[in-house]
Amino acid sequence: MIFQVLMPAKTIIGEGAIEKAGKTIKELGGNALIISGKIVEKNGIIDKLKAVLDKEGISYSVFTDIVGEPDDQMIGSAKHLYDSKKCDMVIGIGGGSPQDSAKAVSAQSGYPPIVLIPTTAGSGSEATKFYCVTETATNTKKLITDEMVIPKLAVIDPLLGVTAPKRVTAATGMDALTHAVEAYTSKKATPYTDMFAISAIKRVFDHLPRAYKSGDDIEARTQMAYAAYEAGICINNASVTLVHGMSRPIGALFHVPHGISNAMLIETCLSFAKEGCVERFAQIGRLLGAQGSVTECADAFFVYLKELLSELEIPTLSEYGIDREIYNNNIDKMAKAAIESGSPGNTIREISEKDIVALYKQLLK
Repeated sequence: MIFQVLMPAKTIIGEGAIEKAGKTIKELGGNALIISGKIVEKNGIIDKLKAVLDKEGISYSVFTDIVGEPDDQMIGSAKHLYDSKKCDMVIGIGGGSPQDSAKAVSAQSGYPPIVLIPTTAGSGSEATKFYCVTETATNTKKLITDEMVIPKLAVIDPLLGVTAPKRVTAATGMDALTHAVEAYTSKKATPYTDMFAISAIKRVFDHLPRAYKSGDDIEARTQMAYAAYEAGICINNASVTLVHGMSRPIGALFHVPHGISNAMLIETCLSFAKEGCVERFAQIGRLLGAQGSVTECADAFFVYLKELLSELEIPTLSEYGIDREIYNNNIDKMAKAAIESGSPGNTIREISEKDIVALYKQLLK
């Protein structure tokens, strides 16, 4: 078996990593555009980054108008600031949205170096070639794949995540779990991604409930930061499957945060996928403590998953408040978008557009 491995050129990881990143950032450029959101700015995290850049004599401009998941208009505004300030690198600091935005600005600016600094443990964007941008004219969430946006530097500091609210911790943590399980059950899985996927899955089940209940549990935050990065490497090389394919249209149409959309779909979508790789789901079940036959261990995984979703208080689509009429009127459109994304095709079980329509109907009965 021959496969390639794609990951950031360099990663600095651990408590206080942001303070240790200055010299490496300076090697990449001297005038940065910092892309983030208002909450990260309010929590003082951008000030920490500014102090690191000031110490190294790196100039910077700050764009904090990323509101929710990025769209083409936000990216256009950030790109305008990048150009007007004659920046030579992009730093995305925050959750998946600022990081995706940094990738988009870099791609539109001739690929200057990218530094990504996650403040949540989930998206794995700091490790990947993927980013999402919503096209406002069509209200369609576009997934872009581009190896040129894999960051030159990822800085993973678990201390930056202690201020994340419970709901954000749950959503991003479930995003990491979705990445890991989908990569493990993908047609593109390799021995390398399997190693990281298994590690990430175990970390999430062991530590996400703790991080959710106690935001200042540094050990839990650290383990979740590791899990998110591992899962990011997984999808960078093995891709995602059915859950992501179906969740993106829901996120775009109803403006549901990506991690929550995944979490609401994960049980139904993976239950459908199970028939194509029962042994793989059984392996996950055994990892989490199940014993018995292949079928019993595979089924046990879904028991553990239900328990985790309950602990994290993940709502159903109905409980979230999805408008039933709008949802039903758009099922065919969402199914078409899911298939066109290519993600469902990575699932080991064969999936048709008709199957996805049926799953959408099952999700909101």
